[in-house]
Amino acid sequence: KIKDWKDPKIPKKKHDTMNRSLIKLSSFVSYSSVALASRQHQASNKLPHFTNQHTSFSRTIVAFHSNMPGAVIRKGETAPSSEKAKLGFRQLFDDESSTYTYLLWDTETKDAILVDPVDIQVDRDLKVAQEELGLNVVYGVNTHAHADHITGTGLLKQKVSGLQSIISKESGAMADLHISAGDKIAFGSRYLEARHTPGHTAGCLSYVLDDESLVLTGDTMLILGCGRTDFQGGSAETLYESVHSQLFSLPDDCVVYPAHDYKGRTSSKIGDEKANNPRLGGGKKKEEFVEIMNNLGLAYPKKIDVAVPANMRCGVPDVE
Repeated sequence: KIKDWKDPKIPKKKHDTMNRSLIKLSSFVSYSSVALASRQHQASNKLPHFTNQHTSFSRTIVAFHSNMPGAVIRKGETAPSSEKAKLGFRQLFDDESSTYTYLLWDTETKDAILVDPVDIQVDRDLKVAQEELGLNVVYGVNTHAHADHITGTGLLKQKVSGLQSIISKESGAMADLHISAGDKIAFGSRYLEARHTPGHTAGCLSYVLDDESLVLTGDTMLILGCGRTDFQGGSAETLYESVHSQLFSLPDDCVVYPAHDYKGRTSSKIGDEKANNPRLGGGKKKEEFVEIMNNLGLAYPKKIDVAVPANMRCGVPDVE
């Protein structure tokens, strides 16, 4: 009944502000109660610091830090309702691998996540997030286990107390938290919802913002292109189905932010990709797409033999 609370002696504008604060406090208590039980459950079962399996308890909310509010909300569970704050968004670029890293945050609570961080750019990312913007970075998230760079999540965990790493369960990679289609990554009052979009790799996820105004597509769909499908369990047929069922079903004005671009482009829109993507759009049939992908003749990725093993360990290089 928090929303109905009123004191006739307090002006309406102040009522609204106090109500928003009370709602957030209610969500905070709800999250922390579940998280405390989660930590106790993990301690009693002596779980390792990293895990590559779900526990039965993790079907509900499985992560929260009292100093860094955030949560993973499992498919079928309802996210606490509260007024959504304005989203903060920053796109960062790594020249060496042409990788985009995304910093998203709740502008009121300052809780933030980093998506697809690169190891050699972690100091830059934290300077932007912590020093320039004053954010609490809750999670380091990957769209998949990359082959062209080492993820920065391992270093982020070393440098940010309490930060947890997230990747798809289907990737088989190590992380603090594993998610699947329909799970939500909450930061403050905002969240990203995971959509399983395999094809580039078997474990690819795309992340859709709560209002469907943007999607982080990883390597599944690039600007007027897509990721290759000839390694890491890739499949041209599967990628085609992923894009058409999970991405092209989004609103036409949904902004597409990929994990890479090699021509200086920063974003696209679902409607533009549906109409103009030379591999996947313009009414291309699956058979045509498969033929295109089978004849790309791409070179073997330069860093794959180092990057993939490290990324399967949450960005930790081989010590041997």
